[in-house]
Amino acid sequence: MTRPDQLSPRGPVATLRTAAAATWRRSTWLAKWASTAPSRWLGRRSLVGQDLAGTTDGLAYLRGLVRGNRIRRQVSFDNLDAKSPPVLLIHGFLGTRGSMYLLERRLQQDGFVVVSFNIGTLNTRDIRRSAFLIHRKVERLLAQTPFQKIDIIGHSMGGLIGLYYMKKLGGHTRVRKLVMMGTPLHGTWVALLGIATLGLWSTSSWQLLPRSRFLDELAQGPMPPGVDVHTLAAARDWVVPLRRAHLTGISHQTVPLGHSSLVVAEDVYHRLAGILRPPAVVAGETAPTAAGAAALGSEPPLVPAPGEPPALGDPDTPDDDVIADEPARPRQAR
Repeated sequence: MTRPDQLSPRGPVATLRTAAAATWRRSTWLAKWASTAPSRWLGRRSLVGQDLAGTTDGLAYLRGLVRGNRIRRQVSFDNLDAKSPPVLLIHGFLGTRGSMYLLERRLQQDGFVVVSFNIGTLNTRDIRRSAFLIHRKVERLLAQTPFQKIDIIGHSMGGLIGLYYMKKLGGHTRVRKLVMMGTPLHGTWVALLGIATLGLWSTSSWQLLPRSRFLDELAQGPMPPGVDVHTLAAARDWVVPLRRAHLTGISHQTVPLGHSSLVVAEDVYHRLAGILRPPAVVAGETAPTAAGAAALGSEPPLVPAPGEPPALGDPDTPDDDVIADEPARPRQAR
């Protein structure tokens, strides 16, 4: 039989005790969580710690970064490999042309013709404007060469610039291969650091946030046909985690490195070179002719026109080509 005291509600003292115990348990869990946060986020096993462990790559990246954008060179299209069009390098947010110096040097040593453009002091402007600038410069570049297409390698936000150019500005008719390395295709919450420091001046900081209007616009529509698209991500990348650097249906590779190592590490370079210039056809097989390539639905090799080996001077962006940014619009983030 149930006793009368079991039917009566608990008294106020018992209620206070229960609430206090629950509060204590929550505060204890919160204190434990806060005390372990530094080791969890910055410890050796964390993504940040593992990325920083590759200090050699990080220092090499910084040495290239301080080279800035004023790189003077003479680009010649003499003795080009007919199967390797010019390679355009696009650096990432807060980067410079110099930050991809090691990658550029390795490509040149292997016979690639490499170009890059000045897209701002530290590449913080609107991604759409940078893509439009790339569009203008690529048209000018190809007008002076026997080639009709280029290859693009974009690091971090540079990959978004290349992708926007290809999908939204008609760049698919000018791009043979697009390789995006550590690119925040689904955004990155690390962009909050950019907003906290440069949010009033940098539109791209807001565009890099997950589910931003820019990324929603970029995701609309399928990939244009005729372009070989690849993504390459780093397993220890705390700036752009793996799940945010991959698109379904796109060729994808992962390396056990950090964000800055993508443009510094030799292993990554070998993968890039294999994408841009695949291994030769196995002995005994016949390379497809232009007619055969057309029948298979692919394009024939980009062979320069005979007797046309023009040389191109430095393709740096002149001062009058710099496009002024519009003021940042914080409402772009959602």
